[in-house]
Amino acid sequence: MTDGWDWRQPGTGATVAGSSSAAPPPGGPGAPWWSDALADPWRDPMAPAAVVVPAAPVPGTETEPVTDPDSSARPALRHVLIIPLVTALLAGALGGALGYAFAIRGGTTPVLGGAPIQPPELAQRRPESLAGVAERVLPSVVTVRVAGPDGMSEGSGFIATTDGYLITNDHVVAGATGPATVIFNDGSSAPATLVGQDPESDIAVIKVAKEGLHPVAFGDSEALAVGDPVLAIGSPLSLTNTVTAGIISALDRTMQAGEPGGPTRYYAAIQTDAAVNHGNSGGPLVDGAGRVIGVNSTIKSLVAEGQEAGNIGLAFAIPINQAKRITQDIIGTGKARRTVIGAQVGGGGAGAGVRLVSVEPSGPAASAGLRANDVIVTLNGRPTNEPTDLIALVRKFAPGSVVVVEYRRGTSRRNASVTLVADAK
Repeated sequence: MTDGWDWRQPGTGATVAGSSSAAPPPGGPGAPWWSDALADPWRDPMAPAAVVVPAAPVPGTETEPVTDPDSSARPALRHVLIIPLVTALLAGALGGALGYAFAIRGGTTPVLGGAPIQPPELAQRRPESLAGVAERVLPSVVTVRVAGPDGMSEGSGFIATTDGYLITNDHVVAGATGPATVIFNDGSSAPATLVGQDPESDIAVIKVAKEGLHPVAFGDSEALAVGDPVLAIGSPLSLTNTVTAGIISALDRTMQAGEPGGPTRYYAAIQTDAAVNHGNSGGPLVDGAGRVIGVNSTIKSLVAEGQEAGNIGLAFAIPINQAKRITQDIIGTGKARRTVIGAQVGGGGAGAGVRLVSVEPSGPAASAGLRANDVIVTLNGRPTNEPTDLIALVRKFAPGSVVVVEYRRGTSRRNASVTLVADAK
């Protein structure tokens, strides 16, 4: 069957079917879709396969090329944008380099940071702040160095008078084989002579010859309360001018201290959690107003005997009222008076309290009506459960002080007012 189209077998030029010279279908041989006739969805599936060979183009009938009107504009626009951008970057880098070079050559440097900002209130170091208190007290605190049989020992102290009397611990200067050396806050030093010492209260007084001294202000250790803020100042571990802060964690903490073979020391201490270490001994414990309210003396530790102890938040200071009284005694007479109640004490026996083993005739206890075997339960309201408690509390007071004693005799409880006296020694 022929349909009038010119079908030719590829490569032969022969006509496959039909001989009509009519024009080919729209698009004609050579159109892109015509060579893919087998994929034509309208093709008769029973028709034989054929391949169309494009005829030679007739001159003057070629299709004119069509160009995209935007194809040349896009590269031009990119070039217009990129070139100024690169130029600006290069100019900025060159300007920065030239500016830095001119600044260096001209002896100036860039100013860093913005305008100054007022520091917060806590950083303004007002006189009543801890920083203000430390600044005021530090010039009155010293480091005390003493040569002994085991080498150089070191502690702290503070200036008590303008004419050179200084307070420190007895155990700082005990066993000295030569004069002590005092190092002041400004780094200057001076030799010191020992005026006197009281081993049982752990207070010693030394003296230097130096002008322009700034004595501390003294507070009242009887006016303290648990929770009051405090500063401990001294030279812990040879770190001079060290300040640590804490609070008063207990009052009238009765202490019995001393080194093997040495005197036993008793005092009703101020307990603090301010960090205190070796070298703080003899330094001041200061209240929030900058007044000395105690003399740092000892610490509690968990280390075994013979090992070096360190701070664990349990430090103890001698109340300043007691230290001042002993200092005045030493300056005035060369020795301190010891306050006593006039009785020998032992264990409390059944129940709380301290039993009086014996009572001195005509002594303070006897004059107040106390007798042997009476059990003292409190002294001025402070419990006394161990002999140490009674001894330490009594020695806290000056001779002549009147204290109220609650005691137990048999099954009854009684009160007595006792006027304490100085020991005859």
